[in-house]
Amino acid sequence: MTRTITILGATGSVGASTLDLVRRNRDMFRVIALTANGNAAQLATLAREFGAEVAVVADESALPELREALAGSGVEAAGGAAAVIEVAARGADITMAAIVGCAGLAPTMAAIECGKAVALANKEALVSAGEVMTAAVARTGATLLPVDSEHNAIFQCLAGNDPAHVHAITLTASGGPFREWDMERIHRASPAEAVKHPTWSMGAKISVDSATMMNKGLEFIEAYHLFPVGVERLRIVIHPQSIVHSMVEYRDGSTLAQLGPSDMRVPIASALAWPARMDTPCAPLDLAAIGSLSFFKPDEARFPATRVAREAVIAGGAAPAVLNAANEIAVAAFLAGQIGFTRIVQCAEDVLARGLPTPPATLDEVIAVDREARVRARETMEFVP
Repeated sequence: MTRTITILGATGSVGASTLDLVRRNRDMFRVIALTANGNAAQLATLAREFGAEVAVVADESALPELREALAGSGVEAAGGAAAVIEVAARGADITMAAIVGCAGLAPTMAAIECGKAVALANKEALVSAGEVMTAAVARTGATLLPVDSEHNAIFQCLAGNDPAHVHAITLTASGGPFREWDMERIHRASPAEAVKHPTWSMGAKISVDSATMMNKGLEFIEAYHLFPVGVERLRIVIHPQSIVHSMVEYRDGSTLAQLGPSDMRVPIASALAWPARMDTPCAPLDLAAIGSLSFFKPDEARFPATRVAREAVIAGGAAPAVLNAANEIAVAAFLAGQIGFTRIVQCAEDVLARGLPTPPATLDEVIAVDREARVRARETMEFVP
């Protein structure tokens, strides 16, 4: 049966991988809407190729270019943040929520309100608005399908099992490019070095998060909301080969692990085809060629981000949203050469230490917390080199 699909963030890396799978499985999907931030030319090309009903640029100034590029195609063109939310609310059978940052919060919530399937690739959605978003999922009956490789792995390992029987959930982490560096060298790390991830091909921001291990900290917060087993049952282990994407240990001593290549099309395919399976172009693992897999405990002295994230989960309320916003500002400052690498996590911790606002109960309140935390992060960086 053909399923309708909307892709929020169609020109990003997750959007491109999603469309690659749609292209290879044309009979499975009918594209309703594609959105992008401001890349009108690429968005128009994709909308024409996939026969989308509507294409939307969040940056309204790019709308004239989009309209011109789609002239005569029959594809509707729209622009602005409200238009992105509107197409998310059209209720496609499955919505790929892949808009980066807090810009993706409102569209993701609009898709959830439809009560359909939402493939979640927007990290900020659960990190910043976990309680608000999971409450909406429970109220509407929507299905939240995690796309992050680690969370998708856990989702697969939990299938058909009672969460009450879970003893522990382990998130695996590559350790990033600085895993074996000493503190002095880490302190001097440059943006160019930080974005060279040893396993995955990703954008600059998420690559830096991997280098600080804040990415794993944020995933810890996501896992807390996706799989409610409690903070004490969530763990992190370093696994440099990135073959085992995560594990679930059960009360009887059994541990289920999901293995696969380091290609985002695998977890994306899992979400798109759920509860079935679909073909991908990814080669199966050759375990004999891989030879061995290794695992290590995280070093929170050199990489304190996972500790800071865990403390934010325990603090609850606005803490995760503050952490996420402050980290985003600090990473941008590092990439711009304004602060050193080790100042990224320190900045986030400093902002958290300044006190927390009232716990947000609505999406608007989450966005307000995010806005205030960004201001505080900029202030913090002004006074500390």
